[in-house]
Formats: sequence, C-alpha cells, structure tokens
Amino acid sequence: MLTTHPFDDDKLREECGVFGVYNHGEAAAVAALGLHALQHRGQEAAGIVTFDGEHYHIQHAMGQVGDNFSSQSVIAKLRGHAGIGHVRYATSGDTVLRNVQPLFADFEFGGFALAHNGNLTNALMLRRQLVRRGCLFQSTTDTEVIVHLMATARSGSVIDRMVEALRQVEGAYSLIALAKDMVIGVRDPLGVRPLVLGKVGDSHVLCSETCALDIIGADFVRDVEPGEMIVLDSSGVHSLRPFLPQHRRFCIFEYIYFARPDSVMEGHSVYEARKRIGMELARESAVDADVIIPVPDSGVPAAIGYAAESGIPFELGIIRNHYVGRTFIEPTDQIRNLGVKLKHNANRLMIEDKRVVLVDDSIVRGTTSIKIIEMVRRAGAKEVHMRISSPPTSHACFYGVDTPKKEKLLAHKYSIDEMAKYIGADSLAFISIDGLYKAVKEPGRNNARPQYCDACFTGDYPIPLLDRDTPAGDGSEITYRAEARG
Repeated sequence: MLTTHPFDDDKLREECGVFGVYNHGEAAAVAALGLHALQHRGQEAAGIVTFDGEHYHIQHAMGQVGDNFSSQSVIAKLRGHAGIGHVRYATSGDTVLRNVQPLFADFEFGGFALAHNGNLTNALMLRRQLVRRGCLFQSTTDTEVIVHLMATARSGSVIDRMVEALRQVEGAYSLIALAKDMVIGVRDPLGVRPLVLGKVGDSHVLCSETCALDIIGADFVRDVEPGEMIVLDSSGVHSLRPFLPQHRRFCIFEYIYFARPDSVMEGHSVYEARKRIGMELARESAVDADVIIPVPDSGVPAAIGYAAESGIPFELGIIRNHYVGRTFIEPTDQIRNLGVKLKHNANRLMIEDKRVVLVDDSIVRGTTSIKIIEMVRRAGAKEVHMRISSPPTSHACFYGVDTPKKEKLLAHKYSIDEMAKYIGADSLAFISIDGLYKAVKEPGRNNARPQYCDACFTGDYPIPLLDRDTPAGDGSEITYRAEARG
C-alpha cells in the first residue's frame, strides 16, 4: 500500500497516551477530548472505560479517537462520573482489538481497568512465571502482566495489590487505573515517562501531557513525581510514596520530538526547549546558507531557534498536507514514487537557487532524509545541508518507544560523514549530547549522574533489560514488539 507517511514512517514513535478523570458528570466526553489532544502519542487504537457507581462501561476501537468517540451515541453508552482512556501505538503486543487498552478485569474486590504508557523490561520473564502458576493471558501486551500480578497478590485493597505488583516489575511506566469509586495514577521510580495532575472545577485529572488539560479547560496542578502514586476518590487527592526513591531519569526525547510543543513537561515549555535546542545547534554547527527550512511539523521550533541564532532567514520551504488519510490508493509502479507528495511538497520559490539548511529532529534509518533531500534538490536548491536537533540515534529504546533493531539505525552503522553521503546532503551535523543538556537547562551530561534517560544516544540504560539479557530457556514463542526490535 502507498501510505501518506513517507516521512513519518522513519520517526521514533511514542507508545501511548493516558488520561483519567474523577468526579465529573461527563467523564466519557472529557476523556475523549483529552485523548484527542494526546492523539500524537498513539494512532493505532483507542479505548475508554467509565464507572457510574455500580457498573463499568467499556469501549475499545481500532483507529483514531475522532473516528470512534465523536458520536453522541457512543459517549452516551459510557455513563459515569469517573473514567480513564488510552491511545495506543504498539511497541508491545500485536495491533489487534484484544490488545487495546484500558485493559479490564474482574477481581475479588470488583472491577479494575488499567492504561499504561511505557514498557516493562521483565514482562516476558514474569509472564512465563505466571503462566506456570496457571494464569490465562488474554492479550500479548506487557501491561497484562500487572493485572495478573495483582490477581495473585496476597489479599488486600486494590492499592495494596497494585503496589505489590509494581514492586515486581522493571521498566518505564506511567499508569492510570480505574477501580470502584477511585482513579489511580502512578509513575515509575525513575520518572522516565510523563504524568501530570490537573483540576477542572471540582474534578481532578491525570494525563500524559498538559495539552490534554488545556483542551478541557483544566488547570495544571503539578507533575506526578517519579515513584509517586496519586489516588483520586470522594475524599480528595491522596499522594503515596510506595517505592524507594531513585535518581530521576526523564526521557529527554520528549523535549526533542514526542511531546506536543504546547505542553509543559517537568517545568519546561516543550516549544521553548525545542527553540533553545535549535539555537544551540546553530552555535555548534554553523553553515553559510541562504535559508533555514524546517521538516514539518516536528522540525519547526528547532528551525526557528536555528534561524534566530544564525541570522539566516526562516522560511516554510516544505508544505505539509494535513488532510489525507493514512492510506490513499493502491498504486501502480509508475506512480509509486509520487507518494512522497501526498504528505509533503516543496515550496519552490523559497528553495530555487538557494543554499538550504534543513532542520529535522532525528535520523533513524535515513529513508526520511533521503526523500526530503531529493525533493529539495528537485526544487532547485544549490546546496542542501542537514542539521539535526538530537544527537545521533545509535541505540534501541526499551522503555516505551518503537525503535528499529540497533543494526538498522543509520548512526549505528555509519560515521556522520558516511551518513551525509548516504542521505545525499552536502553536510550533516547533529547537536552534541552536552549541547542538548545545555538547551534543556542542564550544564551538561554528568556521566556519573545524568539527569535524563538518553539511552538511545549513549547506550546508558538506567533500568535493567532483563528480558533482553536473560535467555528464555523454555522455547517460549511469545514475544513483545519492543523486545523483537531491540
């Protein structure tokens, strides 16, 4: 099939977005709006579970939020004052309806729904142990391991069971759960994945990014702290600290690409951080050129920063078509190569006879950059220089980001000069790791205690990769997508 994402197919992709609301008369509608704002974090599937004081109501669907949760009839079925939702881009488990979250289970204490952003690095190991104990898994997601660990926990409240389960898992996670008359949010002890707390009227909200608060008119209260569990119930907001404190390692790629630019994360405006990254990139790798052009849309803030620092004019030299679906036509060989223009087109007047600097957020396999540079050269550029607002991506991610195998990453295989030749650029430069830290207001990368998870650049994995490093030893054929790609 000819897809309309010839550039986006070469991006790293976040796994999921999560949203939860408590004490709201229109919980389902609020959750749908929140998920719509988080759509960039997952486009393969969406789900909402609500609770009306007696019963749970569940709706799962393949595809995007607007295609499945925009009708009044669907929202009307999701009755209740509390609800949680999830948008999914799978790094763990196949893209089928049974893997769509929130997952739901009936426990001794009642119903329980769970939505997860992240990836567990010992899920395979735990799953094998649970299967031997007689657990029957209904999905191939790593998230279901948490449900079974809760089911087999010593008797106790839902909070006790959840804490006991999470003390057995390794990995990155921001979780939102719905149990009888409560919504629970919890963040892994290193705080790799984001989670924020907000308030709208008398209702409280937990979600992946502040842009989901904006769409429902909620006020940002604060970030959920690493290792913190927040419980929303009829008596208010409760904060628990069930895990030993650890040195935080927030994912630095949230600032580079994953988060929406209008979000605020860990006290930083994502948009301003991206502009500062572009400015630092210009200081590190200046080039004599006529125009700065972003690769839309993710390259725009960094390109603005690069132009401001360099004094070279900024122009929209590539125009993105936002109004084409994911797949368009089954092409013949004669028109297959025209697919790039379904999503992007060169703005020739801004490019012809000019020395162009293209600013993008990353290079993964290199296929994106090849197509962009070819298109810009066909539009008449005299020179094409590529500047990247992240360090070279040379390692796979195991913490909730869809990443190719390390051997398929261009930066793992080639030097920067070799990469430039491969993609057809006159020059290529990436921001340095220290420059990136400086742009997000850290003095530099302290190798003893780095402030962020930057494993995709450095190979420094802060959480043990138990499933990767421990042989199965039992011939198990169950694999998770993230593990298969590592």
